[in-house]
Amino acid sequence: MRCRLQLLLGLYFILLSIASAAAATVAFINPGKHNELYWSTASSAMQDAAKQLGFSLEISYAQRDPLRAIEIARLIAARPAQNQPDYIIFSNDHGTGPEILKILAKTRSKTFLAFSTMATPQEREQTQGPRQKYPNWIGSLVPDAEQAGYLSAKQLLTAARQAQLYGPDRRLQVIAIAGDRSTPSSVLRNQGLQRAIAESPDAVLKQMVYAKWQQEKAAEQSRWLFARYPEARLVWSGSDMMAFGAMQSWEQAGGQVGKTAVFSAINTSPAAMAAIQNGRLSALAGGHHMNGAFALVMIYDYSHGLDFARESIELEAPMFGLISPQMAAKYQKKYGFHDFSQINFKAYSKYENPKNQKYVFTLASWLR
Repeated sequence: MRCRLQLLLGLYFILLSIASAAAATVAFINPGKHNELYWSTASSAMQDAAKQLGFSLEISYAQRDPLRAIEIARLIAARPAQNQPDYIIFSNDHGTGPEILKILAKTRSKTFLAFSTMATPQEREQTQGPRQKYPNWIGSLVPDAEQAGYLSAKQLLTAARQAQLYGPDRRLQVIAIAGDRSTPSSVLRNQGLQRAIAESPDAVLKQMVYAKWQQEKAAEQSRWLFARYPEARLVWSGSDMMAFGAMQSWEQAGGQVGKTAVFSAINTSPAAMAAIQNGRLSALAGGHHMNGAFALVMIYDYSHGLDFARESIELEAPMFGLISPQMAAKYQKKYGFHDFSQINFKAYSKYENPKNQKYVFTLASWLR
């Protein structure tokens, strides 16, 4: 009898040990396309962070289809409880956040918003905020997207002044190629541009169009924008691909990119990094593709009993920074193959580093 009891106790402790050693599971509903450079880079950074932090990470791509993002959430919610992930990270792209939160409220999973969170008064009214209407929504982390739009616009204006690209009215005439009207990160980038214009008496925004993040659509729209505003010599874009579309149209019209017109972009694709080095881009902001990886750091702390709520349950971090040609060269050398494993993600953890009072998720912290 005594031997049997000892055997059962031994088995209990073995099972307990296995359970505690099992990796916590995280699902990421990626709103982008699987072959879209920005979103695949964001996934790569998350995969490297997950390995270091001991998470088992699954990624599903919504392929830029808002209905697909909601369907992925439904499929996760339909799993047996034991197969649902411990944590689910998703974005409020195209305003899908409230519906996804509602669906996932029925699961055992804890949810976390990254990249874009609730921004409009209607969304806030619907969802109320983390740990309120939906108790399993534990928090959010987003980049300061307004700052990205602002910084890239200010740098673009500086480049245009240096090149003396003034119109007949002695003003810098700007056209803007924005992403979309509803995704918070898009709206905020546009607001950053408008703030920079408002601060510059010598600049005027002639028109903003929405190219849905597509290079082809940006090329088409910029073609008629250049015809409508022949004196415009500054093109601000909400992403790199849309900037490339506008460049294509400018060159087809006989213009010289970086000389007779200047262009700005946001993102850290290899093409964008090359463009800031060879002068085709006059301003470039980036760093926000690390958002998902840094969200995993916050979840890591939470899962170890150190609640990030001590700092904020809705954190907006200055992840964006202006990228110089020298920084672009360094980035390509270190991370050009989307290998972020040399970043020590545990160094950002408050659990691992009790002296850390605040999260420092900046571009300068990892692009050294």
